[in-house]
Amino acid sequence: MSAYLTDPLAGCRAYLQAHRHHAAQEHKKAFPVVTLSREAGAGAVTIGELTAQLLNGDRKESGGPPWTVFDKTLVTKVIEDHRFPDDLKRFLPEDVLPSVTSAVEEILGLHPSAWTLAQHTTETILRLAHLGNAILVGRGSNLIAAKIKPAVHVRLVAPFEERVAHNAEFYHLTPAEAATFTKNADHGRSRYVKRYFRVAIENPLNYTLTINTGRMSYHAAAHLIAEAVRQCAKAV
Repeated sequence: MSAYLTDPLAGCRAYLQAHRHHAAQEHKKAFPVVTLSREAGAGAVTIGELTAQLLNGDRKESGGPPWTVFDKTLVTKVIEDHRFPDDLKRFLPEDVLPSVTSAVEEILGLHPSAWTLAQHTTETILRLAHLGNAILVGRGSNLIAAKIKPAVHVRLVAPFEERVAHNAEFYHLTPAEAATFTKNADHGRSRYVKRYFRVAIENPLNYTLTINTGRMSYHAAAHLIAEAVRQCAKAV
């Protein structure tokens, strides 16, 4: 089992330490980055982790820092980068609309504005994308890293019913609860990208690959993404 699954922060620390070591070397090269946009329940984190395992196998030949998945750890990284208090975590998820309480607290200056938090999140994502060997999940990372090469931008989709079933099992929800959760998460992510990047999250032109995990297993999807990374890296 990887460090990401057992201790997300341990994986993040190992990633940053490896990059610091690499920066001290005389020869430097650009490392690839992968971004994963996803419909709720399409398997992004699992596929990201499987992809990281495959690409870390390649490191025996290519060297470089370990491939690391940044999903929930991304929130922690944003907080660390900008020295925010830990209780700001509840304001950072991309699939949650600001509540009335959040808006009032923002007006009173109890925490940064939603736009400020989004800006700092974007800065952290861009920094990680430039470092490379990172798999960045959500938050418009494909748009933020659009000009970075080599990069593979992936959109993960699946039939609604299958995603509801997945979320019901994963989060221990009833079918009705899982359906509501899935709809809200999809709408929230779409709103986030529309609000801060002025684009439609489902636009296929913003992605290298769109994968239907209702028709392809998570393992097969990970192999496809890993191969796309290899080919992309060769082309640069």
